[in-house]
Amino acid sequence: MRDIAICVLTVVGGLGAFLLGMKHLSEGLQAVAGRELRKFMALATTRRAAGVVTGAAATVLVQSSSIITVMLVGFVSSGLMTLPQAINVIIGANIGTTATVWIVAFAPDPQMLGLTGVCIGGFLYFYDACFISRRELAHNLGLAVMGLGLVFLGMYFMSKGVQPIRQNPEIQAAFMRMGARTLGEVALVALAAAAFTAVVQSSAATIAIGMTLASQQLITYEMAIAVLFGANVGTTMTAWLAAIGGPAAARRTALAHTLSNVIGSVVFLPLVLPVLVPMGKALFPGWNAVTETAKGPMLLGVMAPIAVTDTVFSLLRGVLFFPFVKKFAALVERLVPQKKGEEAHFSALRHGSMVSPVIACDQALMEVQFMRDVDAELLEGARKVLVGEADEALERRIIEQEVRLDDVQREITDFLGDIMTKRLAQTVAERARRLMRLTDELESISDDAAQILKVARRLRRQGQKMSAESCERLVAAHDRVAAFAAKVFPWIRSPRPAIDLPAMQAEEGELHDFLHECRRAQLSRVGPHDPGSPLRVLGELDVIRAYARMLSCCMNIVETLAGGKMPRDMV
Repeated sequence: MRDIAICVLTVVGGLGAFLLGMKHLSEGLQAVAGRELRKFMALATTRRAAGVVTGAAATVLVQSSSIITVMLVGFVSSGLMTLPQAINVIIGANIGTTATVWIVAFAPDPQMLGLTGVCIGGFLYFYDACFISRRELAHNLGLAVMGLGLVFLGMYFMSKGVQPIRQNPEIQAAFMRMGARTLGEVALVALAAAAFTAVVQSSAATIAIGMTLASQQLITYEMAIAVLFGANVGTTMTAWLAAIGGPAAARRTALAHTLSNVIGSVVFLPLVLPVLVPMGKALFPGWNAVTETAKGPMLLGVMAPIAVTDTVFSLLRGVLFFPFVKKFAALVERLVPQKKGEEAHFSALRHGSMVSPVIACDQALMEVQFMRDVDAELLEGARKVLVGEADEALERRIIEQEVRLDDVQREITDFLGDIMTKRLAQTVAERARRLMRLTDELESISDDAAQILKVARRLRRQGQKMSAESCERLVAAHDRVAAFAAKVFPWIRSPRPAIDLPAMQAEEGELHDFLHECRRAQLSRVGPHDPGSPLRVLGELDVIRAYARMLSCCMNIVETLAGGKMPRDMV
């Protein structure tokens, strides 16, 4: 009993080390290759082949196809990428994720490599102060190297944990009875592997376990190939978790990922026994050579043919779908129709918790730009309120949009706050703070636009009506502030433009003087000749103050975008 407990703990502990290592490896590589990842993902919207290459390269960069698919769910949901473009990236991601299997397959000594990786990675991670100018790079690189070391140590402990099983004839016989001698048995093994992968959220971990068991001669080579088929299906669960509560576009992306992997497995599963297994044996004639090791006899040569088969399977699946991407996307869109009355705008942030902080800031920028566009709409509505052209529907929309921006600001703040709890590069942290500042200013502008409507309603209830002269002055104030905002709003983008800050400050000073003169002129209209003027003028002054606050918010946006030493390829 004690031996069984030790065996189970060693295997489970090794699996935990493997998963933790994959997490650190992915996070470290994302931090090191953040900007390159942005550039790769931008290429996906150019040509179809570029999307496949993008998916493969990005997955190799972060060592996780799950991260890429979660990003795709967010990008498609928020309109940054179309469904066909996302499918192209998925094809590439399925190919790129095989890199992890190759690393595991050709590791000469997992124990020594693991200890070496943890040693070097730990030195870089904890003593990065030694690297004066490249401190953050060394820290993040150390995290990645340490993660890779944990991956190898996890492999070592999983292999060591299953070693006693080989010495138990009954258990070994039970494993061998679970062979993959027929197509039905292959399918059952694949289903079990798919379920396990859905739980651990890592196809690499499932395939690594299969490779370990095969090398220990506990499962056959055929079973190991069936395991990798199932792992490729189970890994699609991550996309569904990201799509929960999302729009139709999110569910379509998750379904496209699942269908492509399931259909690919169903199509090529019958080829496992007659084609893929003989192919691997033919390419590596010494796959079944028994090697004596400190842990006993092992089939170390079986690792390479499993890695080759995984890559060939991913390539064949990509070849199967690539010519029919648009038709496949159309099918998915029919299977997941847009719900009637479903909102056109969906947050890009609900899918960002797993992705690179650099990409997460890109997603937050998309929401900031949404706030900017709504503010521009609210400014147009405020002018119609002043001139008396606003109907009940427009007034209702102004209130609804102001409430929506309150929610969006709260969501962005929570999202960026969560991102900033992670280990960030200084430039990324500065960018996150800048985006939070922008959301605050844009939300304040929406409040002031709604305030103008509230003042107009209050005057109506009081039976007050602005004179033609007052209306003309307020419209002039609106037009000048709106023109200033129209100059500022396009700068909320990436890359940021060069801004002539002194010129903008001078223009803002002139506008403040103009608004001050408007206030003085309105106050001068209060007198005994107009008994109702104090209430009316009070409302008109509230409108002018609202425009003064809008102007200050716009200037704060200018200073936020123009300040700091952050490279201008980031907002």
